[in-house]
Amino acid sequence: MSSKVFRSIVALLAIAVLAAGCATTPSTESAPAPVVAPRAATTEDKPVLNLGGAVANLAADMVGARYRLGGTNPVQGFDSSGLAFYAYDLAGYPIPRTPADQFRAAHKIALADATAGDLFFFQDQAKLSHVGIYLGDGLFVHAPDTGRQVSVARIDAPYYQEQLIAVGRLLPPGL
Repeated sequence: MSSKVFRSIVALLAIAVLAAGCATTPSTESAPAPVVAPRAATTEDKPVLNLGGAVANLAADMVGARYRLGGTNPVQGFDSSGLAFYAYDLAGYPIPRTPADQFRAAHKIALADATAGDLFFFQDQAKLSHVGIYLGDGLFVHAPDTGRQVSVARIDAPYYQEQLIAVGRLLPPGL
């Protein structure tokens, strides 16, 4: 076995171990992420998965992954907009990378109209600072900050209510 092949195998094993560790690390912020079933839209022939529900499921699967400023994947870690970027991209619907660009691209909606996959935008002090992905039932998944892991929080928690500046939808109606 060549050293190049051996290094590749070792690298793949290291990635698998890291991913398994991230997937099983419990969140310290709240209860484990719920399984959010994608809602089905009906057609005459067969049900079609709702893309927003798929985005929410993909994001919820990342609970336990580490925070990393600028991170966009489970191996290196995530920041909040990187988690949204990753989940939407994996669902086959690429979105802008930064929180400001995600905010600009999103159609703003009322909190009461939020459905799985919609984005919550938060402002700390004078700037847009954080993004969360709505799971449903008042829960959202996010990458909080340095030293913490991707976790689930309640939108009705006082801190998040105070910091929430907008709810945005990036998906066209019916997706």
